[in-house]
Amino acid sequence: MSPLAGIKIEYPTGATKWILILTAISCALLELIDATIVNVSLREISGSIGATTTEIAWVVTAYAVSNVIIIPLTGMLSDFIGRKVYFTASVIIFTFSSLMCGMSTSLWMLVFWRFVQGLGGGGLLSTAQTIIIGAFPPEKISTANAIFGMGIILGPTFGPTLGGLITDNLSWHWIFFVNIPIGILATVLAWTYVGNRIGAVKPKRID
Repeated sequence: MSPLAGIKIEYPTGATKWILILTAISCALLELIDATIVNVSLREISGSIGATTTEIAWVVTAYAVSNVIIIPLTGMLSDFIGRKVYFTASVIIFTFSSLMCGMSTSLWMLVFWRFVQGLGGGGLLSTAQTIIIGAFPPEKISTANAIFGMGIILGPTFGPTLGGLITDNLSWHWIFFVNIPIGILATVLAWTYVGNRIGAVKPKRID
């Protein structure tokens, strides 16, 4: 029998629905933008922290590796600790690690915090999709997928452009610091509006 049998599902409406969707898509955009925003700033970063061209590539690689690790685990972790707590924690981890990335003074300090940032960001991307889809009834699932797909397309497109503009007009540190006010707002909204997944069954142990 389906775990949803006999459960009356109430979908968010009005302002609550769109605040929830905007919070989720904004967090997904943050994750995707940060995957590419550093690419155009690598030369400036390497000069600032004294890293070689080969070494500085770890700044990009560390983020990608942690994404690969955490994204397949997101569904299980979300059900294990609750989607609300997991999503909010992911925002906090992403925001704090962004601060630490911007404050890094050595290559391996930056690589470490980029790895942590990727753990938070990977959780945001996967969970954001379930939040957006869960805000629509089944007959409007195509609308939900279109909204999420728009974020998937826009994030990598804007990343290099934003990275170049910020680095040229401020400094490379601000490609990370810019996440902080957005992350703080997203943390408050996530804790206020995101709920646990309907019908979720808590795993008895971590698999």
